[in-house]
Amino acid sequence: MEEIEISKNDELVMKLLHYFITEQGYNPIVLHGAKNEIWLENLQGSYKVVRIVTNYIHNDEQLNFDLFRTKQIMKRIKKKTLSFHMNTLSIFLNLGDNVKLQPFEHIPGVDSAKIDNILDLKKYDYIMSEFPDITEQNNFEEKGAELFMKITKDITEKNEIENSHAEDVFQKKTPIVTYFLIAVNIVIFLAMYLFGEGSYHVSTLLKFGALQSDLVASGDYYRLLTSAFVHIGALHLFVNMYSLYIIGGQLENFLGRMKFLIVYCASAIFGALLSSAFSSAVSAGASGAIFGLLGSLLYFGYHYRVYLGNVMRSQIIPIILLNLFIGFVTPGIDNAAHIGGLIGGTLITMAIGIKYKSSRSEKINGWILTAIVAIFLIYLVFFR
Repeated sequence: MEEIEISKNDELVMKLLHYFITEQGYNPIVLHGAKNEIWLENLQGSYKVVRIVTNYIHNDEQLNFDLFRTKQIMKRIKKKTLSFHMNTLSIFLNLGDNVKLQPFEHIPGVDSAKIDNILDLKKYDYIMSEFPDITEQNNFEEKGAELFMKITKDITEKNEIENSHAEDVFQKKTPIVTYFLIAVNIVIFLAMYLFGEGSYHVSTLLKFGALQSDLVASGDYYRLLTSAFVHIGALHLFVNMYSLYIIGGQLENFLGRMKFLIVYCASAIFGALLSSAFSSAVSAGASGAIFGLLGSLLYFGYHYRVYLGNVMRSQIIPIILLNLFIGFVTPGIDNAAHIGGLIGGTLITMAIGIKYKSSRSEKINGWILTAIVAIFLIYLVFFR
């Protein structure tokens, strides 16, 4: 059987890919027209993008053009992933001897390295500080075809795990909690007509748990949550339940039932607290909780922006901004509840975490921020 020969550059590329994909969680980026280079992304990494460039660059002009093109591609990736800052590491494997690699101040956030073998990476302090084990992890005993098969196997297994995670998160499931919440809202709305004087009658609204800041301050704490299940008029109910059906169905699918229910209830409470802090009028409705779901969806989408970047930019963010604008210019809309719900939904999602994405420190920070905001709102309502 003929021995498979692998060139020095191909072996180096395979080792780098193996390290960044299997050890550092990077994923390939598909770029049309990019030849002799591989782009990898990890939006949680210090270097969000790593380039492995095998194209032969024989003079400084070609290098400058390469770095200019890198900047343009980075702009596209930033736009797609809603990233404001994106550090990039370019690793060149085939630079001419007369090409001088130096810092390029005109392209902030881009670090470059020229290597002929893995050990050359030790020359660059900024690489070793971020990836201190990169040389040790690439000390393979296998050579030639055996090395190729091992690296291919490891990368394939890693990709299979990543694909299974994405399939688990995005696989369509029946939104049971969403349906339950809609049913509860409808039952309470009908009960206001069966056992009260209708959904426009103030005493009936208060009887069924509507929000009123003086009553909350005097001890009716339950109104902070129950007010999210009371609606004023059929149109109010229909709009909120339709929004809950669309947004809630998606978010419950992404977060899971228990986390979704926590986000919904916490958003309702945060919205009611901020509403009580700024108004003493009787108010009701699920819109604060629904804004919280939008905030939660925005936070989830940020972590999975490789999949949802375009949806966030074209749908989620415009919907939030449009509804907040309508709330500011239209009389009778409790925009404080919307803003409170939006903040609460975002923070509580940070605290409970996004499956396969959130780190322990990120969740701890989420709980700390949630507690700080909650204490501040409680102070505004009860102690101001």
